[in-house]
Amino acid sequence: MTTLIMKFGGSAVGLNLGLTQMLSIVLHESERWRKLLIVVSALDGVTDQLLEATHLAQLSNGRGYRRIVANMRQRHISLIESLPLGVTEKKALESDIDQMLFEMLAVCQTLSDFPENVAPETIYGIVAVGERLSARIVAALLRQNGQRSVAIDATDLIITDNVFGNATPNLALTRQRITESLMPMLERKIIPVITGFIASTQTGKITVLGRGGSDYTASILGICTDAAEVWIWTDVDGMMTADPHEISSAHSILHMSYEEAAELAYFGARILHPRMIEPLRERAIPLRVRNVFRPGQPGTLVQSTASTLASGIKAVTSIRGLGIVASRSGSLTHISALVDDTLFRITGSRADVMIASQTSSSSFLAFVIPTSAGQGAAHQLEIEIEHLLEQNEEFAGWSARLVNIVTAIGAHLDHQYTMTVEILRRLADIKLLAISHGIGGCSISLVTEVEDADTVLNRVHDLILTQP
Repeated sequence: MTTLIMKFGGSAVGLNLGLTQMLSIVLHESERWRKLLIVVSALDGVTDQLLEATHLAQLSNGRGYRRIVANMRQRHISLIESLPLGVTEKKALESDIDQMLFEMLAVCQTLSDFPENVAPETIYGIVAVGERLSARIVAALLRQNGQRSVAIDATDLIITDNVFGNATPNLALTRQRITESLMPMLERKIIPVITGFIASTQTGKITVLGRGGSDYTASILGICTDAAEVWIWTDVDGMMTADPHEISSAHSILHMSYEEAAELAYFGARILHPRMIEPLRERAIPLRVRNVFRPGQPGTLVQSTASTLASGIKAVTSIRGLGIVASRSGSLTHISALVDDTLFRITGSRADVMIASQTSSSSFLAFVIPTSAGQGAAHQLEIEIEHLLEQNEEFAGWSARLVNIVTAIGAHLDHQYTMTVEILRRLADIKLLAISHGIGGCSISLVTEVEDADTVLNRVHDLILTQP
């Protein structure tokens, strides 16, 4: 076999056990594949800590961001000390960590001194430290175990636009960089360990691909190296019928179509980045999602088109959205633009109108807040939109509140009207604000009040367990 891309998430690289499992997997697969690329996330929770450090720096809270950096150093040093590395490798890693964190502290100090002149690339330069640290640890561990390996910053490979917080890659320029810089390494049997999540503009300014963007990094590398497969190693047994933290009876799914996986990611399954599926679908590159702690499990294979799979609901998700209501009808263009522009300003992500409904005397819009916008984005957007609606006479009569969006996902749902009827029957006592069949035919979304979210999620998941 030729080229395999494997991405390891923060739960894998952040623990001694996870790194031990990762090492075993890489050593095994290096015997089976001619070319192997590794993509790594930051240690679990580190990206949030780095974002908090930038926030504290802008508030001139020197004690706060220095405490975060000190804790981060201790965590990485402790991880290195627990690994079977030689003295030379350990000292080199400690030196790299100290150098990167020292440079980060200098940038935080600049932010603290001049908070009014903060450039986006400065913020994301700090955020990028997490992946840079983990890539060097993984590469050192592979070298210690007989592999030729080197850590590579994706900022040298993946070229994007200047939407710094949710950048889109320029695939032509990225492929050129990869062909020139990465492919010669692969031909020499070197295993690159590449930072996920981060990239750069043509002028070298650091960007990120949105929260969970390491998956997207793996997808981009997959299509630019003409990989045979892309594997995502996580801490669950593949794509699940529901979030196992919310539904204890959730179980893994053996096979999914690209369309089903894309809908699942879009509507809130944090196991995959929403934008990673489409490039793989276009090139027909199979995707496998597997558990790094249970590598003997088959996980989920994403490969087929929806038309080749059996009908029925495979999974259900639940995410927060934003509901906008007015006691009048009329054009929805300006209010939609207000929400989209506000979310983009806050997070760098765009808001999608999932449902727009009007009568002669009222209007309702439900917006999907992408998971790449980060946790808390929906609440932050609600507060900001409410403020803007109150301040602008053009939007008099409009109000905003959080809503919940539960989405059932499966092939051919656009033709399975009896399934829609059964869902509605099970929710007969629940107030539904809106219902929508996805245009791709793989989803049914139900917009409800936030307090009904758990009930709706559980009842739809029960249908998955009882359907033939």
